[in-house]
Amino acid sequence: MANNMFCYQCEQTAGCTGCTGSVGVCGKTANTSKLQDELIGSLISLALITKEKLFSCKTECSDRITKMILDGLFTTITNVNFNDKKLVEMIQNIKNQKNNMIKFCGLKEVPDYDMNKIWQADEDIRSLKSLILFGLKGIAAYAYHARVMNYKNHEVDLFLVEALCELSKDETVENLMQTVLKTGEINLKCMELLDKANTTEFGKPQPAKVSLTVEEGPFIVVTGHDLYDLKLLLEQTKDKGINIYTHGEMLPAHGYPELKKYPHLKGNFGTAWQNQQKEFANIPGALLFTTNCLMPVKDSYSDRVFTTEVVSYPQVVHINEDKDFTPVINKAIELGGYEKRMEFSGINGGHEVMTGFGHDTVLSVADEVIKAVNDGVIKHFFLVGGCDGARVGRNYYTDFVKATPKDTVILTLACGKYRFNDLNLGEIAGLPRIMDMGQCNDAYSAIKVVNELAKAFNCEVNELPLTLNISWYEQKAVGILLSLLYLGIKNIFLGPTIPAFISKNVLDILVNNYNITPISTPEEDLKKALKIN
Repeated sequence: MANNMFCYQCEQTAGCTGCTGSVGVCGKTANTSKLQDELIGSLISLALITKEKLFSCKTECSDRITKMILDGLFTTITNVNFNDKKLVEMIQNIKNQKNNMIKFCGLKEVPDYDMNKIWQADEDIRSLKSLILFGLKGIAAYAYHARVMNYKNHEVDLFLVEALCELSKDETVENLMQTVLKTGEINLKCMELLDKANTTEFGKPQPAKVSLTVEEGPFIVVTGHDLYDLKLLLEQTKDKGINIYTHGEMLPAHGYPELKKYPHLKGNFGTAWQNQQKEFANIPGALLFTTNCLMPVKDSYSDRVFTTEVVSYPQVVHINEDKDFTPVINKAIELGGYEKRMEFSGINGGHEVMTGFGHDTVLSVADEVIKAVNDGVIKHFFLVGGCDGARVGRNYYTDFVKATPKDTVILTLACGKYRFNDLNLGEIAGLPRIMDMGQCNDAYSAIKVVNELAKAFNCEVNELPLTLNISWYEQKAVGILLSLLYLGIKNIFLGPTIPAFISKNVLDILVNNYNITPISTPEEDLKKALKIN
């Protein structure tokens, strides 16, 4: 067993510098961290061995290797996999694949890459390689979700291989910075692919009011991001007297017509991911984790937790690729649910929230929005989105939204919205002042709306009356940030902390070129955003 670790990939990392003890703040052990590093090192080796083959063909073998890379990168995202046994199995599968390629394809052997070469490198090189690696993890998550529905992009797949190879090389700051921006470009293409997959399979999101009340009787709470898993579960629970509730990043499912048509998709349970250990305690329903945002499971509900896809936790029942959710269904029936209707609320006391404001919905009223801006009815747009987390001070985002003037619009996405999405801020120009555009997976929607507004006003994005106030937690948020940098978007407020993996010199590059600003107080940041002296 490893005695200590080094990990600084998420926002909650110890002391804003890195987790170095026997257990990380996220709950993973030093041994789990070590195995995750070994897994990434084996993926870099696999990429180096198979790079030319993957670049030259689209074979069954290359598809299998791509899936290994996606699975491996996604598995190492924060709060996905706490299961050492599963990690060892994945490392062995990659080793077997490499041995087969060497034996049957005549390729040269490459030893597994030692990740300490990155962690112990010059701080600026380490910083930029970390940005690339963590961005790749975000890309892998988005590509994984799209691939589940058989949507693939060969350019995305090849870039993952190419970038993994680059991590093993001695590169200059200038070259690595170019790869950082390329990572953002590929992430944008990947998010566009996922948007196409979701809207094709489940329809274009439509605004929907979602109740936070749980009806009496058996129920299952579905959390994570995988809409396809939710659809399969809805199909398997039809006419069984079991209600389905979303949780966390699954909330936007209520806006998709092909999911909303199921009458037993009732509402949303609880708030953001970091509250699950309290909100799930002794819950009389079954819990299905489809992707990341799994916290260490407490005894008070461990017997009713199920995982699927790359999510894994020791001693928890895993639903395999056959997607037979019978164990989840049986557990829900056994537990029986609440004996009476239970009224829950958001963190601000609201009993319902809205979602479903995807790019098609927002752009369908673009003429009205433009007129409202030209008439002075709407003075400013705020995109307040990103991850939620447990760090003290994240109530900043609640206070920021509350303090926004009544002639402004708040666009939001991802789980950071749970800080304020149950607030009733009224309407403006016939639209709710708070419009939830979806999951972190739906960041493409926000980017598309911003670009279309810039076209409509015949200006650059940075000239719009728009402020981005982004909260981050894990590596998918890193991918989104890199996409914003690739697009040249400036004046982003970033919080609640600056990532530990951003060195002073790299931060200077981001500040000087993109005017990225750490958050301060809601009042001061609003003054800056609205240019009030």
